[in-house]
Amino acid sequence: MSNELIELKNLGKTSVQWLNAVGIRTPDQLRNSGSVATYCKVRDRGFKVSKVLLYALEGALTNAHWNELSPDHKARLLQEVEKHSSEPGNISVHR
Repeated sequence: MSNELIELKNLGKTSVQWLNAVGIRTPDQLRNSGSVATYCKVRDRGFKVSKVLLYALEGALTNAHWNELSPDHKARLLQEVEKHSSEPGNISVHR
């Protein structure tokens, strides 16, 4: 497990293990992937995740507690997930 990822706000042992399982091992890799794409990778890998993981990833990237994200910000993230999931070539196991 990456010690760098566990140090980011909102990320715990389980979420870091999920990130590692989809090839995200460093904060730079997480930044490059982005919260939405990373969330979709984890979800589509078959892990049972909730939207809180999406918010936690965004908070990790912005150094904010996930619950501090505004309702509008959370709604935009969910819209991006839907858009990402419906793009050709992107499959979603848990829709």
